[in-house]
Amino acid sequence: MGFRSLVATLAVVAVTFSLPSPITGTDALDTGQKEAMEKVVREYLLKHPEVIVEAIRTFQAREEQATKERAQANLVARRNELVNDPTSPIAGNPDGDVTIVEFFDYRCGFCKQVLPIVMALMEDDPNVRYVFKEFPILGPESVVASRAALAAWRLDKDKYLAFHLALMGSRGSLPESKVMKLAAKSGYDVEELRRELTDPEIEVALKQNLQLADSLNINGTPTFIIGNRLFPGAITAKALNGAVADTREACQKTGIC
Repeated sequence: MGFRSLVATLAVVAVTFSLPSPITGTDALDTGQKEAMEKVVREYLLKHPEVIVEAIRTFQAREEQATKERAQANLVARRNELVNDPTSPIAGNPDGDVTIVEFFDYRCGFCKQVLPIVMALMEDDPNVRYVFKEFPILGPESVVASRAALAAWRLDKDKYLAFHLALMGSRGSLPESKVMKLAAKSGYDVEELRRELTDPEIEVALKQNLQLADSLNINGTPTFIIGNRLFPGAITAKALNGAVADTREACQKTGIC
């Protein structure tokens, strides 16, 4: 039983006692009536505590359903931010007929695990467009890596994918010194990259990604968006390829790819 759910349930009970009496027609129960009702309710709940549990479960289920519905609505309403934000790096075919969006963190083990599947898909399917959404949720080192990656995209888009793969392929911690060494190996000028990553627009881009993820109820990495469907976790090759095929077919009917 969550604390917030318990508070919500108790709030409902409290409001009930403050409502106009349907029996007397008065604006509020008098002291005696209120005490009597409180006693009856208390005795009933003590004898039947399962009623509270059932109420909380119902409340939680409704909240979860409402959250899912809001996320799905935002998935449609904010699609342009998902697929066409110029601050988000892209790979694959820029004019591909199916777009995959991935929210990821450079220190996420599951993101690293699924990377070969993603790369294989882009190699096998020349009509896939891939959008990278930086979502650094695993600590300060994740933020450093994300800022550097966005700076790299701004400086030289042709070298970005090599840098991305280098960061994803790294093991252990990701201090700034290590990030910069990987950037240098990917062909970037480290000093130029350091200057670029301090640009305020990079911080704005990261905040926008975090807000977008929140509106879609995304709270973990990796999370994939294909068409109007959201796939949390390390997706399998079969599921990924199937989602692309389904989206491509649906695209012919809806125009949403």
